[in-house]
Amino acid sequence: MTAQGGFSRAFLTRFGSVARIRRLLPALPLVVGLLVLPGCGNSGEPVVNVYSHRHYDTDEALFQRFTEMTGIEVRVVSASADELIARLEREGEASPADVLITVDAGRLHRAKERGLLRSVSSRELESAVPEALRDPDGYWFGLTKRARIIAYARDRVNPDDVQTYGDLTDEQWAGRIVARSSENIYNVSHLASIIAANGPEVADAWVRGVVANFARAPQGNDTDQIRDVAAGVGDLALVNSYYVGRLLNGEDEAGRELARQVGLIFPNQGGRGTHINVSGAGVTRHAPNSANAIRLLEFLVSEEAQRAFAEGNFEYPVREGVQWAPTLAEWGDFRSDPLPLSRLGELNNEAVQIFDRAGWR
Repeated sequence: MTAQGGFSRAFLTRFGSVARIRRLLPALPLVVGLLVLPGCGNSGEPVVNVYSHRHYDTDEALFQRFTEMTGIEVRVVSASADELIARLEREGEASPADVLITVDAGRLHRAKERGLLRSVSSRELESAVPEALRDPDGYWFGLTKRARIIAYARDRVNPDDVQTYGDLTDEQWAGRIVARSSENIYNVSHLASIIAANGPEVADAWVRGVVANFARAPQGNDTDQIRDVAAGVGDLALVNSYYVGRLLNGEDEAGRELARQVGLIFPNQGGRGTHINVSGAGVTRHAPNSANAIRLLEFLVSEEAQRAFAEGNFEYPVREGVQWAPTLAEWGDFRSDPLPLSRLGELNNEAVQIFDRAGWR
C-alpha cells in the first residue's frame, strides 16, 4: 500500500514526511549514460524486472523514485538468493528477469559462475563503485557496504580485550560467544576473507577456537545474536553493523533499549581492517530490458540513492563522498579490508569445508 507520491507508508513512517524524502531524493532529471552494446536493448516496454533478495522499504521507495524520474516501471520478485538463482537457471532464455540483486558478493560470484549474468560496461558504475567492490569483468557491482563487526555487552566486556577477529579465540571468552549457523552466507564470506588473508590453516584454527568458546549452539539471525548479547546469553557476537543501526532507530522501544546495551567493535584496525561485504546487483544474461537494467543500476549508485540507503537501512555507501547517516557517523570512521570481494566467491567452497571439519554447524 502506498501513500503520497507513491512512497510506502512504512518508508514515510521512518523518514517522517514526503518533503523529507524529496530532499533526500531531489526531483532532478536522472542523468545516466546508456551504453549501447551488442545484445543490449529493450523489449519495447518501459519496464525493468528485478529479482531481489533485499526486502527493505528503502528499496521500494527508490524503485518508485526511479519510475517517477524515468517512466520505467520496476517490477520486483522477492525471494532468497538461492531461490532466485535456481529460478534463473530453470527459466533460461525465457526468463523475464533483467536484474539480480543479492546481499552477498559470494552469491553474485555464484550467479556469474553459473552463466546467469552478463558483463556490462558503464562509466557511471565504474566511477561510482570502487574496483574492490565490483566484479573485475563487469558482471556485478556493489550497491551498499556491510561491516562485519563484533557486538559486545557494554557492562560485561572491556572492548580493549577484543580488538581483532583473532581475539575471539582467547580462552577468556569460553562460553561467552553467540553465533549464527555456518551455513549463513555472511559467515561463509567472512571465513573466505580470513583464508584469503592468512591461509586455510590459520582459518581452520580460528574456527576451532571460536567454536570452543560458544555459549550455545549456533542459531538465529544477526538480530537474534544482538538480542542474546543484551540478554546475557552471551557476551560477544559477530554481526553486520546495520542490524544494530536498525534496532537503535526502530519503532520498538524494547528493541532500542536492547541495542543501547550493546557496543560495537570494528576489528583489525591495526591490520588489514574490518571485513566488509556488499549488497550488489548484476544484469541477467538473458535480460529483455538490459538498457533499462543498466539505467536502474546507475541510479542505485547515484549520490541521492546512496544517501537513501544509508539513511533508511544504515548501510555504508559504496560511492565515496556520500554523507553517512547520523548513526553511522556516531560510530566513527574505520579501516576496511581492501580485499577484492570477488575473492569471497572464489573461496566460498573452501570456507564451507573448513566450517564442516571444525564443527561449526
